[in-house]
Amino acid sequence: MVEQSDRAPLLDWEEVPPAELAPSVPSPETGDSIQSGLSSYPAEGSVGADISLNRSPARPNSVTAVPGESAHSPHKQYSGPGGDASATDEEGDCAFHGLSVRDRRITGSGWEEKDQIVAVFVVTFDTRSGNMIEWCLPQDVNLEGVEFKSMASGSHRISSDFIYFRKGCYFGLACFANMPVESELERGARMKSVGILSPSYTLLYRYMHFLENQVRHQLQCPGQYSPLEAFYEDKKAVLPPGGNGLVTACPTSALGPIVNRCMHPEMKITHPAGCMSQFIRFFGEQIMVLWKFALLRKRILIFSPPPVGVVCYRVYCCCCLANVSIPGMGMSVPEFRPFFYINVADITALEAEPSYVACTTEKIFEEKKELYDVYIDNQNVKTHRESLQPLLRLNSADREKYRKLCEQRQMLLYSQEVDGDCASSEEDLFILFFMEQNNRIFQTLSELAGSADPTLTAEHMRAMGLDPQGDRGFLVDLLEIYGIDVMLVIDNPCCP
Repeated sequence: MVEQSDRAPLLDWEEVPPAELAPSVPSPETGDSIQSGLSSYPAEGSVGADISLNRSPARPNSVTAVPGESAHSPHKQYSGPGGDASATDEEGDCAFHGLSVRDRRITGSGWEEKDQIVAVFVVTFDTRSGNMIEWCLPQDVNLEGVEFKSMASGSHRISSDFIYFRKGCYFGLACFANMPVESELERGARMKSVGILSPSYTLLYRYMHFLENQVRHQLQCPGQYSPLEAFYEDKKAVLPPGGNGLVTACPTSALGPIVNRCMHPEMKITHPAGCMSQFIRFFGEQIMVLWKFALLRKRILIFSPPPVGVVCYRVYCCCCLANVSIPGMGMSVPEFRPFFYINVADITALEAEPSYVACTTEKIFEEKKELYDVYIDNQNVKTHRESLQPLLRLNSADREKYRKLCEQRQMLLYSQEVDGDCASSEEDLFILFFMEQNNRIFQTLSELAGSADPTLTAEHMRAMGLDPQGDRGFLVDLLEIYGIDVMLVIDNPCCP
């Protein structure tokens, strides 16, 4: 359990303009105005609990309390596995490449990270210079490119947004807002983003509400940075020198039964209740196509015009499709980690990535086919690679899995309505559905590879929930990528 509130008292106050110094705290009207236009975001309120369930070795079963809503609130949930900031990067703008063991600790309910905010910044749009860093702490931090990552291309057409992104070996969260103003110099609109950087994105969700408030505050009272300075002093990271002390292995004596904890580093971003179910309803049966590409560790790029926050959630959901909780499985394959929002400044970094999921608002990426394997535009999933084209076609086993998924969802909704079951969520159901499917495949393949007769038959395929004919190419690629040594004897028929 988190032993201390994530929002220290000093973070609850707003700086008051000089003409209004009399009140020591903002009035309710001021607070309401700061919140205006941002009600669509998840917001922290009274102290409550965030219940996150993940049974992969990425994260032990845990219940983590954070300020927010009541324990069974239908409005906000946090969960999900994925990537981590412990991966190294070729950029030379940071010496730290992960969290040291002493920066994480075992609690009665699981594995808890301490606050690790390495930078706070304000980005503004200048009519003459474009996007620019207006203010930051610490002042010597390298934020090159963050001015474009935290204010997505095309944001001038929307009133508010939030963005997850990667900067070198750090991850960021920024909240953007666009406020009309009567100023010819600003061309009738003032646009700013307030954001933070951390070595890990697992705790960034905690500060969404604060950043939303602060970007509105910066729009209404430009140049007043006291709340941000107080926030940084309260949450700033104490990083190990030279990147030493990385979490490259788990302290097994402390973790006990938690196996292979670092194989799939955890990912936890805030998302509205129903994020995963909306993702699957949005793609429909196509979710089974995305599932195969995720298991094969393909480079997946999602295009969408702003707002980009909801698309960052789709990046998160794609990562959830590839969970495996079998110890030792997947050690030889590239880590399937999110880049979140990217722009043209990320091209060089993407060229070196063997596997990723990212989103963008820049249509030019569609022409950069060497940077991705799978391109998603709205609900259209496509690939330019001829070897992957067959995976775009759904087969009978795919439709059957999707039918079972929808059936389980209906059963859950019924139990929630009739029995008042609040212990389970749709997010838990979907994450576990795909994890169990993945476990079944890899468990069968592992047992077969270790047997006296490692011959894979049509019966094995059906037992794994795969189509013996339609999924043959998928399975061949899976065996090669994961280095599983079995003999596939299923032949493709010359006719249906």
